[in-house]
Amino acid sequence: MNLPTDQNLSTIIKERHSVRKYDPTYKISKKEIENILDEATQAPSSSNLQAWRFIVIEDQNTKKELRQIANNQESVETSSAVIAVLGDTEMYKNVDKIYGMNVAAGFMDQATRERMVSNTMNTYPHAPKETRESIANFDAGLVSMQLMLIAKSKGYDTVTMGGFNKQQFIEKFDVPERYVPIVLIAIGKSAGPSFQTTRLPLNEVAKFI
Repeated sequence: MNLPTDQNLSTIIKERHSVRKYDPTYKISKKEIENILDEATQAPSSSNLQAWRFIVIEDQNTKKELRQIANNQESVETSSAVIAVLGDTEMYKNVDKIYGMNVAAGFMDQATRERMVSNTMNTYPHAPKETRESIANFDAGLVSMQLMLIAKSKGYDTVTMGGFNKQQFIEKFDVPERYVPIVLIAIGKSAGPSFQTTRLPLNEVAKFI
């Protein structure tokens, strides 16, 4: 995929809208979804700990069951796949691996790695779980938005769904305690108009000082 120009990126942002009706006969290949996720995970994250995890639901029968967990939202069943974005509240447990990879890639030296690992382990494990959940939620928002824009650039539509029974989701998909379900993203080919919305004027949401 060629890097978008500023104009192309602006077009993608403006054309991305929530789509709730999908062509149920259209299937996105596993490889395409992997490529979208791979690009999406280039998003920034707190201390580069990448506190996001994904469950990709493609099986039609499983999607039917998920639809009931997701307040009977049609897009769950008719989309090509549903990507569940989870937050890792124990993201610090990956710090050795992540910063080791940075050293191996030549992005930092060993002394910086040791300092970063030490700072992380002196901070994150001692933070309340609610704080770590908040960090994971924020990082999941970054990766989710990037995912949706990348999907749009490849000709696919998406809709985010925060309205689902998270406890039932945990039980259905046997989600370990360290992970929290955050959002479901349906992805596929549109079979109906997107959900058009307006935005508040900039002077009501931004202040320059």
